[in-house]
Amino acid sequence: MSLYSGPFCFGSVAFLPRNSVSFGQSKTVRTSGFSSPPLPSFARLNEKVIAKALPGDGSFKTEDSSLVVCFGELLIDFVPTVNGVSLAEAPAFKKAPGGAPANVAVGIARLGGSSAFIGKVGEDEFGYMLSDILKENNVNCEGMRFDPGARTALAFVTLKSNGEREFMFYRNPSADMLLEESEIDFDLIRKSAHIAAIKAATDAGVVISYDPNLRLPLWPSADSAREGILSIWETADIIKVSDEEVSFLTQGEDPYNDSVVRKLFHPNHKLLLVTEGPGGCRYYTKDFSGRVDGLKVEAVDTTGAGDAFVAGTLSQLADDLSLLQNEEKLRDALKFSNVCGALTVTGRGAIPALPTREVVLNAILSKSVA
Repeated sequence: MSLYSGPFCFGSVAFLPRNSVSFGQSKTVRTSGFSSPPLPSFARLNEKVIAKALPGDGSFKTEDSSLVVCFGELLIDFVPTVNGVSLAEAPAFKKAPGGAPANVAVGIARLGGSSAFIGKVGEDEFGYMLSDILKENNVNCEGMRFDPGARTALAFVTLKSNGEREFMFYRNPSADMLLEESEIDFDLIRKSAHIAAIKAATDAGVVISYDPNLRLPLWPSADSAREGILSIWETADIIKVSDEEVSFLTQGEDPYNDSVVRKLFHPNHKLLLVTEGPGGCRYYTKDFSGRVDGLKVEAVDTTGAGDAFVAGTLSQLADDLSLLQNEEKLRDALKFSNVCGALTVTGRGAIPALPTREVVLNAILSKSVA
């Protein structure tokens, strides 16, 4: 899980050895509802969250420049070199750096933003390789830690013929699940623009955006996954889910029915986003809702598409949070985010396929991916 705070992205409470974590003394993420031990079960949540500091009066504030600090997992995805086969049938695998928070950090950097990553990998060849890759992509890695007693996490990804994925994870536990509070680089977090140690809610509120990024193989059961995700649902102001996650969270209801989606809209929410893969996305606020079409491309590997969408959205929120209150500006932002996701599925692996800002803008102008 990652918490993206204002331009600042604080997180992953998934690895803190406590039952709750407070954001600016105003919001609390509680883990007591989990059916398995707090540390490993919450690590399985693997969600992504963003928060932005606001003035005490609750009004939105636009910043010229923002540092997004992404906190959470960084791992190796092993992706089959051919689609449409099972893991056992795959003739070979290509290793690709991944992990949702790291994907977002790289995605933001490639789009011209400023990002940092806080997390833990194994003190092994894969761990150092991942650190080097983040640095090569202009991600600040001051907050990375290396564990000599645990391995870097691995995930084998089966690609179906349509580019969709199935996962097999190797984490018993992996290093990313063992980051301790004492190892967190709070000085790096304090460098985030206009946060300064996340002042008390009376001085500055926070907006939290949450992406559950459901991976059922990492949960003891579907019920525990649903319970865990919904246990912090109302804490968020902005939520991004996929159409499949809507169906999962509503226990099989139609994810394309607006009334079904509205059941997930909590009074605390400022924006609910539902992504539909190549179909684009839908958006819901208290005052307006709508749909932004996606771009049709030939999917090679959908790994990282949602993270690219999030990176595209955060890169714009970091510049101007007022788009949450302006439907026209929001639609333009989501068009950009949809293109980020579409371009990512045209390559194998998550981080290797994340687009630059120039590539995204050229695609929008030329409509070459439409």
